[in-house]
Amino acid sequence: EATKRDIAEQGIELEEVSGELLTAKHMRIHRTIWSSRSDLKRLNTQIQNYVVNVLEPVLVLSQHLGNEYPHGAVEHIWKLLFENAAHDSIGSCIADAVNEDVYLRYKQARDIATSLVELHGRLIATSVDAGDAPMTFTVMNPYPKVRSGVVIKKMHIPGGDFAIVDAAGEPVAYSVLESRDLTEYVLSQTIRLNPSAQIYLPEQVLEATVAIEAHNVPAMGYAQYRLVPGKTSREEFVPVASKSIENEFYAITVNADGSLNITDKVTGHVYDHEAVLVENGDAGDSFNYSPPADDVVVRSDAFEATSTIEASAIYARATVEWTMMVPADLDERAQGGCSCALPVRLTVCLRRGSRVIDLSVHVENTARSHRMCILFDADMATKTNFADQLFGSIERDNVHERDMALYEASLKASEGEADIENDALPANWRQNMEAWQEMPVAIEPTQSYVALADEERGVAVLPLAVREYEIVGERKNQIQLTLFRTYGFMGRENLLYRPGRASGERTMETPNAQLLGPADYELGFMTFAGSVDEGGVAEAARLFDGEMEVYEYAEFLNGRLIFSEPPVVGEEPAESSLFTLEGDAIVSAVKAAEDPAMSGIIVRLFNGRVSGDATAKLVLDRPVKGAWVCDLRERKVEPCPVEGCAVVPAELGHCKFTTLYVEV
Repeated sequence: EATKRDIAEQGIELEEVSGELLTAKHMRIHRTIWSSRSDLKRLNTQIQNYVVNVLEPVLVLSQHLGNEYPHGAVEHIWKLLFENAAHDSIGSCIADAVNEDVYLRYKQARDIATSLVELHGRLIATSVDAGDAPMTFTVMNPYPKVRSGVVIKKMHIPGGDFAIVDAAGEPVAYSVLESRDLTEYVLSQTIRLNPSAQIYLPEQVLEATVAIEAHNVPAMGYAQYRLVPGKTSREEFVPVASKSIENEFYAITVNADGSLNITDKVTGHVYDHEAVLVENGDAGDSFNYSPPADDVVVRSDAFEATSTIEASAIYARATVEWTMMVPADLDERAQGGCSCALPVRLTVCLRRGSRVIDLSVHVENTARSHRMCILFDADMATKTNFADQLFGSIERDNVHERDMALYEASLKASEGEADIENDALPANWRQNMEAWQEMPVAIEPTQSYVALADEERGVAVLPLAVREYEIVGERKNQIQLTLFRTYGFMGRENLLYRPGRASGERTMETPNAQLLGPADYELGFMTFAGSVDEGGVAEAARLFDGEMEVYEYAEFLNGRLIFSEPPVVGEEPAESSLFTLEGDAIVSAVKAAEDPAMSGIIVRLFNGRVSGDATAKLVLDRPVKGAWVCDLRERKVEPCPVEGCAVVPAELGHCKFTTLYVEV
């Protein structure tokens, strides 16, 4: 404000500019760089989600139980991620050799993070008084609201019948999705630190992927379940002849062409022909996607699909497979040929009680210089879409109509086709005679969701890999999420979407960026009643990005499979909660303060609503010693109101956030 006053006093009038400033008229923005090296973008999305939404809250919970917070290890993880956040590293517009270094840093960050969750999962599990339970399953909820839901985890379980029960002895349903016998291997690894002690040794040990239906896990807390041999709470997961799966919210049928027919049980609306895969060419480079001048578009619904259904009472899975015939490369695409077999598998999963449909696309990529997207039809005409950005939401036009008109006018002018006296051109067309740096296409970024909605209903796509989308269709009724794209050069000249010089080294080939071989891309899809805010899309996306964790503990696993330590006699209760969030603000971080001398915790909240203020109230499990509003460097700015065990920050306006430091 002071700067604006100084300028005004000098009589200088400056134009005020608002918006995202992503129109590349004067300089290149590289709008579609969000999908360059899709394999690395996938790692970036998933590791950041895991560190922020799972690792740091679990470490805070562990610290609350008396364990040391590993400041040094967490700092190292963040330094690795920051190194990968350098300008060209995060863009992936670099040589293959440099991208190998980027991958290695992601791998190191992932390995350290998952190891820390395993270590502190064990510390939390063994701190609980488990009585004489032969095996425990500790479910950790890293979000400060009570949660229920089906958690998927690979673990080692005994063969034969057993039940899982909660602290009250009530059965906890589970299903074994896949398994293999590893009895000899597992039991041969068991370390008997006290050979005279009697421990539980099952006759058979299975390595299994297990779905466990956790219920009412305390907010920012844990619930420990116990194994009871000889009984059962197992829900059999078996093949079924039906072509449909369902839960409380959805009924999903696989159509003959492999697309999905989804019935929203709440609104009764039927969304047909969903999750169609679309493949087309990519004549771009590491900076920009750009379609070839002569393109061939191939859709999965043009091929015969095979599907299988497996289900239990708590979990259902539909697997759809195609062999899509696509052009092998840009040369064949220009000739209209499709000689390359592209095997694709779509997995659709429904968990009991879940508002989000889990989807995963597995591709055995055999083609070069192409792009694959997935389509979801909202079945409504729209002009705008909704997505989230850092600390808030944004509503965007589906098409940048004014910018596109100016861009097309500038092209005509540069080609000598425009009549400078033609009043039909935009009024300020003379200012746009020079060539634009990029076509103002509406291919946009998001953080955790993109939605189309009116006041009655809507749909949202929740990416867990590439976070790039475009609204397409004659009525602008379809969300097109980019799964991956591939290319062979760092830089290329005269792209359709980016005319003129190459942005990168045009002679440098990037064969690794063709992403040949197997790859998986995960996402979620949900429908909802009412507006985006009424449908709770922002919080649903946040929960989807930070699911509950399960840690199994049994003495027969005390060996190379996890790590060996003497038996621990726990004293903590079977359930515990650190704090609960009331209100509609979204939590973006729960962590220890960076300064080890500050013994409290940092909680960051933001307003994820499209309109209106957001409220928050933190209710802790014990009286609060003090609370402060901090800046992003975690320096105390002002006290935050405290009411006994509750911290009550001020309401948050649109796209506003606050950082709190709380001592208990």
